[in-house]
Amino acid sequence: MMDWLLYPLAFAGLLGVLVVVHEFGHFIVARLAGVHVLSFSVGFGKALLSRVDKNGTTFKLSMIPLGGYVRMYDTRDDAASLQGMAAVPADAVAHSSLSAWWKIAIAVAGPLANFALAAVVYALLFVAGTTEYAPTTQAPKADTQLALAGLDAPAQVLRVDGREIAGWQSVLMALSDRLGESGAIALEVQNLRSGREQTLQVPIDTWLQGEVQPDVLGSLGLQPALLSVVGEVVEGSPASRAGLRAKDWVVGVNDREIGSWRQWVDEIVEHPQVPLIVSVVRAGQVLQLSVTPDARTTAAGETIGFLGVSPDVIEVRFTPLQAVWKGGVETVDKTVMTLSMLKKMIVGLLSVQNLVGPVGIAQIAGDTVKTSWQMFFGVMALMSISLGVLNLLPVPLLDGGQVVFIVIEAVKGSPVSDGLQQGAAQLGLLLVGIMFVLVTFNDLTRLFS
Repeated sequence: MMDWLLYPLAFAGLLGVLVVVHEFGHFIVARLAGVHVLSFSVGFGKALLSRVDKNGTTFKLSMIPLGGYVRMYDTRDDAASLQGMAAVPADAVAHSSLSAWWKIAIAVAGPLANFALAAVVYALLFVAGTTEYAPTTQAPKADTQLALAGLDAPAQVLRVDGREIAGWQSVLMALSDRLGESGAIALEVQNLRSGREQTLQVPIDTWLQGEVQPDVLGSLGLQPALLSVVGEVVEGSPASRAGLRAKDWVVGVNDREIGSWRQWVDEIVEHPQVPLIVSVVRAGQVLQLSVTPDARTTAAGETIGFLGVSPDVIEVRFTPLQAVWKGGVETVDKTVMTLSMLKKMIVGLLSVQNLVGPVGIAQIAGDTVKTSWQMFFGVMALMSISLGVLNLLPVPLLDGGQVVFIVIEAVKGSPVSDGLQQGAAQLGLLLVGIMFVLVTFNDLTRLFS
């Protein structure tokens, strides 16, 4: 029961932060412009909680948690539209009286606040550091793209299209950036059998175009696996005394083939104080080492073997100053990637069925919370960028649509007619409604498929 409760709570926490930050961007710039803010609402519909501050702004938490808004005083407001709100001061500055530049600044402040949030979150993640298993893959099958490109052994992915890789999450993001494209993906790997680096040019042609759930790894022949590659060797341990080194790839124990880290650990655990002949590949050469695991007693009284090795992991951590710079770079990279994905959907290179809605976001939020806090905040940063990009689109009701109206007003020297604004608002509402239905349908299809 608690597991199901986690999903709505994670969704509320994720969306709540994104909405508050977005609306705070509008709010703070409106205050800087001197505009009287009537209300700041998180959510839509009936207010569940509300409070009026000393400036006469009503802060509300509303019933429908799918967005929010900042309502500013306008000279066109009448008594009926202001009913139920705090009294408007006699000297209140109206949004409609501002210059075009101030209006544009207020409109784009929400999306910019989302980009700033992403940069801050990424910076904090870089300071905290992340640790992932090295992105090692089994030998590709003979008819796969990787095999045809020249890989014939297990390998570790080092770079994708020149971008450094920290783990499988990095591989997925880098490859996803090439969806729908043609040409070649440059995969730089370390061949575990030869010990040498290889650069593979993997050809793609409108890669996975129209796929609902594109398998970016499997389609190339990548098979993620925790291989028996030694990461750290504890000083003074049986492994250290036997001559095992970091990056050694264990391929056999007493003539039994080893294919994964789990098999390697089982051999160690099952043979306390029993000499083992371990076959390792080091820099392309196969070596035979004699290893005798120490004996340890578990809490249950069972005697097991201990060697003093850990799997190969990649740790990414930066100083605060480095992290601030990296956070900004990461935000720009992800924004460019989001725009690229959007363009591909518009021209038909990617299926719109890849879009996610509230149900999908709730599922992602809950899954990442259960995995790690770093993954949850990473998703928050990515969602914040997506929200910023979405709101900058020139669609009525969105911030980008408001900028279009403000520019038109500045060019023609008079406000856009009420009729045109109402018509555009109805069109925007229709487009947003269609999008909501589409993404919800996508979510439910994925949930029950």
